[in-house]
Amino acid sequence: MEKIFKRCQSLSDLPMHYCPGCGHGIAHRLVAEAVDELGVREETIGVAPVGCAVVAYDYWNFDCSEAAHGRALAVATAIKRVHPQKLVFTYQGDGDLAAIGTNETIHAANRGENLSVIFINNAVYGMTGGQLAPTTLLGQKTSTSVDGRQKQLHGYPLKISEILAALPGVYYVERVSLESPAGVLKAKRAVKQAFQNQLNNLGFSLVEVLSPCPTYWGLSPQAALQWIKDVMQKEFPVGRIK
Repeated sequence: MEKIFKRCQSLSDLPMHYCPGCGHGIAHRLVAEAVDELGVREETIGVAPVGCAVVAYDYWNFDCSEAAHGRALAVATAIKRVHPQKLVFTYQGDGDLAAIGTNETIHAANRGENLSVIFINNAVYGMTGGQLAPTTLLGQKTSTSVDGRQKQLHGYPLKISEILAALPGVYYVERVSLESPAGVLKAKRAVKQAFQNQLNNLGFSLVEVLSPCPTYWGLSPQAALQWIKDVMQKEFPVGRIK
C-alpha cells in the first residue's frame, strides 16, 4: 500500500507531552513542514520559549536554542547577526512574547531585524496554572481572574500584531487560526511566507496563531475549537495585517 502521509524530516520521532486538544502539536508540525518544503533544515535555528513549548527543541529535528523567559528575540537577534545566512525564528506564547518579553519584541521589530516569529496566542498562561495573560479576553475566567477579565482592573486584551504592524521596521504580520482544517492550511502558508521573507532579506515577520487550550479554558477539545471561531476571532480577527 502506498504511504501518502508521513512524519516530515524536521520532526523528531517522539511523542509530544501536550494536553489533549492543545494546538502546539499542530503548530510544531506546520513549522517543520515549512522548513522541509523550503529545503533549509540544515540552515535553520529555532529559539524555544519558556512556557508550554519550553522543550520544543525535543520535537524539531534541526538546531535549536533555549532562551530565558521573554528573551527569545534578544537571543535570536544575536544568533542572526553572527549567522546572517541562517533561517532564525522564535516560537513564543503570549506570556513569553507579550508580557515579560514585550520590550524585546517591540525593539527587535522596530529595528527591523531579519527574523521570523511564530506567536502562539491561547489567551492564557498554560504552563504555570492558567493565569490571566496579556491576551485574555474581557470576561474570560482564569485562575487569577475568577470573575472574568475586567477592563477596570486588568485593562484590555493586548493586540500585539496590530501594535507591531504600526512599526516601520516590520515587513509582514498575519493572524491565523487553528480552529479548522482550512484555518490550519492558511496558518501553514503564513508560516512559510514568514520564513521566505527572511530568506529574501525583507525584514521582521510575525505570524500570530490563535491556538486552543482546552485544559485551562475548561472546554472539550472540540468545544475549544468552536470557542476560537465564535469568541476569540471577534477580538482577534484573522487575516493579513501588514
